[in-house]
Amino acid sequence: MRLVGGYGAMRTSSAKAGYRLASLLVVLGGFTVFSSAVAPAAFADGARSHQWYLDRMQADSMWKVSAGQGVTVAVIDGEVDASRPELQGQLLPSADLNTGKPPGGSDDGHGTEMAALIAGTGAGGGIQGLAPRAKILPLKYYEVPFGGEVIPKYIRYAVDHGARIINMSFGYIFKGETSDMRSAVDYANSKGVLMFAGSGNHGDKDNVITAPASMYGVVAVGAVDKNLSVTKWSNHGPQVALAAPGDDIPMRCANGQGYCSSWGTSQATAIASASAALVWSAHPDWTGDQVLRALIETAGKPQDGKVPSEYLGYGIVRPRMVLLDHEGDPGPANVFPLPNPARGNSSASAAPKPESAAHKGKVEADAGSHGGSSVMPWALGGLGVIVAAGAIVGFLVRRRTAQTT
Repeated sequence: MRLVGGYGAMRTSSAKAGYRLASLLVVLGGFTVFSSAVAPAAFADGARSHQWYLDRMQADSMWKVSAGQGVTVAVIDGEVDASRPELQGQLLPSADLNTGKPPGGSDDGHGTEMAALIAGTGAGGGIQGLAPRAKILPLKYYEVPFGGEVIPKYIRYAVDHGARIINMSFGYIFKGETSDMRSAVDYANSKGVLMFAGSGNHGDKDNVITAPASMYGVVAVGAVDKNLSVTKWSNHGPQVALAAPGDDIPMRCANGQGYCSSWGTSQATAIASASAALVWSAHPDWTGDQVLRALIETAGKPQDGKVPSEYLGYGIVRPRMVLLDHEGDPGPANVFPLPNPARGNSSASAAPKPESAAHKGKVEADAGSHGGSSVMPWALGGLGVIVAAGAIVGFLVRRRTAQTT
């Protein structure tokens, strides 16, 4: 788990694996989730067939219109592995603005996975990104001491080096807004750059609201699962602006062999960033505010009519509504479409009380997700699996139901 909160990182220790063991020993359609005691097995057909959200979002049809070409997405995260087949030719050169020595131990691969989810080409059976013709500007920060000092610098660097979108799949670095972060976010906003950040994976625990997701000018992203249900662990509150798939997302296993089921608002954030890249590529004359407004207008809305929802914000991202159905009014060019708490029309600084498992609400949308990452490798059917009693119940409780459009 990443020191910044584990937003999508693979759990590799036996202690961390124990949490998921009781809830992820589940048979899913044509493939099976195994416990960490079974050696990871690579997909015989590659990762693409297990990226369920691409089909739900009608990715193949969208790519005929836009694949993210012409858009640079900065990924502020751990080191991105340029040797991964699906990232060949996708990475732009960048600078290392970290000071001091990097921490001991190997990188956890989180940055690589986020980059692949956004712009991976699927080469070599690897991850197929939602915006495969976008370019990634990888901006590496060290986990110790929590990256707080360098992240504002990286935001400015990304803006000054042509990034239109900044993906920040992390949290807990900033318990509250700092002056350096506020200045950097304001700078990016003034230059029309969109910023997406994970809302967090502690919605069923302390549900602490942290920066940068809580900051005005940043789009906080929650996670939904295959059923388009908000996951119990996705942080909720007035800061949530959009939701995206974040559950059962293929990521390279921690030992580098095959792919494992991953979960987190990290993954949801990457998919939201890629969605924005698709729309912006198709409408290069739009501003970031217009791209975001179109995503908000076309998002799958809660059926109870409560918008924004503290769980889904304005809904689940559906870029195909803009690209294929030509919906979504971009509106004014330079008006940020989210409320500003400083003006009294929002309260993103106050964490809501966690709601009970009985609180339900349906949603209209195209996609789904789940928080953090498990060590449960996926393999093709036909192999044995020991399923723990009651595991499915433990995995599915406290979800808000959703419905596809």
